Amino acid sequence: MKRTLLLTALSSHILTGLALAQETDTPRVEAPIIVTAPGPARSSDELIGNATALDRADIIGRLSGTLGDTLSGEPGVSSTFFGQGASRPVLRGLGAERVQVLTNGIGVIDVSAASPDHQVAADGIDADKIEILRGPAALAYGGQAIGGVVNVIDGLIVETLPERAVSGEAYGAYNGVNDGTELGGRAAFTAGPLVFSLSASKREFGDYDIPGLAESRQLRHREELEHEAEEAAEGEDHEHEEEALVEGSLPNSFLDTETFGGGISWVGERAFAGFAVRQQTSKYGLPGHSHAHGEEEHDHEDGEDHEDEEHDHDHAHEEEGAPFIDLKQTRYDFRAGINLDGPVLKAVTGTLSYSDYEHSEVEGDEASSVFKSDGVEGRVELDHALAGFEGAVGLQFLDKSLDASGGEAFLTPTDTTSWAVFLYETRDWDSGFGIEGGLRVEQLEHDNAVAGKAEFDLYSASAGVHQHFGDGWFGGAQVAYTERGPNESELFAFGPHLATEQFEVGDANLDKERGLNLEGTLRWRGDKASFGANVFHTSFSDFIYLAPGSIEEDGELVTEEDGLPVFAFSQEDATLYGGEIYGEYYINQGPLGADWKFRSGIDYVRGELDGGENLPFIPPLRVTAGADADWQRVMVGASVEWADNQRRVGEGQLGTGDYTLVNLKTALKLSEYGIGREGTQFFVEVRNIADEEARLATSVLRDTVPLPGRNLRAGLRYTF
Repeated sequence: MKRTLLLTALSSHILTGLALAQETDTPRVEAPIIVTAPGPARSSDELIGNATALDRADIIGRLSGTLGDTLSGEPGVSSTFFGQGASRPVLRGLGAERVQVLTNGIGVIDVSAASPDHQVAADGIDADKIEILRGPAALAYGGQAIGGVVNVIDGLIVETLPERAVSGEAYGAYNGVNDGTELGGRAAFTAGPLVFSLSASKREFGDYDIPGLAESRQLRHREELEHEAEEAAEGEDHEHEEEALVEGSLPNSFLDTETFGGGISWVGERAFAGFAVRQQTSKYGLPGHSHAHGEEEHDHEDGEDHEDEEHDHDHAHEEEGAPFIDLKQTRYDFRAGINLDGPVLKAVTGTLSYSDYEHSEVEGDEASSVFKSDGVEGRVELDHALAGFEGAVGLQFLDKSLDASGGEAFLTPTDTTSWAVFLYETRDWDSGFGIEGGLRVEQLEHDNAVAGKAEFDLYSASAGVHQHFGDGWFGGAQVAYTERGPNESELFAFGPHLATEQFEVGDANLDKERGLNLEGTLRWRGDKASFGANVFHTSFSDFIYLAPGSIEEDGELVTEEDGLPVFAFSQEDATLYGGEIYGEYYINQGPLGADWKFRSGIDYVRGELDGGENLPFIPPLRVTAGADADWQRVMVGASVEWADNQRRVGEGQLGTGDYTLVNLKTALKLSEYGIGREGTQFFVEVRNIADEEARLATSVLRDTVPLPGRNLRAGLRYTF
């Protein structure tokens, strides 16, 4: 199976190469413009780093419960998968504090980077576009973007007048794997220079079905060995009380979300200004653990199930003691810009965002911990041209507070402020040769209520060269040096962290993390095909990671506290390297009279510490392939994703097995029948058609929370 899948993907790339010699009248498929990149507007094919953009149709077709799961499957992108409710994107093996998640170019201002069970306050369900950016341009967003940038663009503030006075869409979908529904709507109304935007969405997902047992085979085997060791130590055999194995459906994996947004924009001939507000509420279960951390579970009178008056659902989380998160964020955005089109100063754009975020981790009838974060972030960019160079110079600032309270709050209150200036420049010559690069200087300060202040001066720089060759070829190389300051968890954590089932200990004396990245790229785009390959090598100095540790208790060092193993944030040099190969091939009026699109990709990353140990939570080798056939009114497609096993895991971790996920889809284009505008369709898809058990090596719950089983998803999208 492994050899077949690899040959399938490689053959697709070979077909792409053969297409070089073919002449055709097929229009060239243009690469998308990446607005997240600073400076002049450029397409993904003109950037040295790997850049990807998903439009609204792509997002709905890939939509899952979280941002990370929606993007998982893109070249080099995986997910932290914490059930249906909380998953962040992982780029090239880096996640959390090393991947900057943005909303409309500004940070999400939440606490999702502090823990894998914290949901990202940005969701593709109401996004107009999602961009993934890596390479030199990403460093304009700081050291937290060394892995890359994920920018969720909601479209509530518009910069150009829509073509139609009234436009929008409505969609709904049903998922069989969790008996879940998705509903969403967007609309824009134009009145002269004013544009009013509205969006709303809702999810109701029940506990999802799993192919087999919730616990992995490796975990069950280890538990059995531990039981046998206990019997041997006691010198006698005794009756072992078997725990009931969870199978069929994953308890407490529900997800309910609602988002509402509105915006008003003024759009002139050369300028725009807009204001938007968006509110997201979410309740989701925390599967895979009981939060008991070695103590007895919470008791309730008469052993009856507790029913939260404010959490009226028919889900299994109503059972006694099932932990869930209740989240709410309200975000306000102001954005304005003017196109000066001067000889030097081309444009000025500014964004200011304020966020009020709170989530409660609830067990039984009360919140065991409450996380609050509010803050303001702003960014100003000046696009310019000088001496043949085009680029942007800018200023960015952040002022936010994080306050955690309750028995399971592992962080003490912390205020964070940062100021940064950045410069990004690019130049192209008529010969096709070009250079690009940037600088960023940042001052970061964390002020903790217990440990005091931690201050960091951070410097980042990047430089790259590229060459446009004839016949659509592009090659480039870049070097980037990045410095990242530790976040609140890495510095000040101290307490039981039940999401990871660890007692986490921060270190207020941590130094800043330094990374040196080398990357090369080769691409080709023709009329019928495209091809790309990226290789990278990143050397870290003082890489920050969690490792088994100890704390002092009653004058002695202990490795376990509150029934949880102690894990401490440590620093050691580390190296990551790998790459991606991806391609697409088109045939117009091909077999069976359809327009065909073939795509494939391979991505790989290896991470290891300087001492030879493996970095934890690194994804394995992965191969993807797919084909779509379009008959103008009907589209049919299939895709396959194969991931190798991962045995190169961090200390104390269990490996994951390989898996193959096969998906099928079909869509009836109702717009071809005069219903709605282009994009109106009824679609049906089956995800994981073979009901394969799959576990992500990037998930802290890999051994207790597998991916969903077979899912029949059907829906309707109507555009107007």
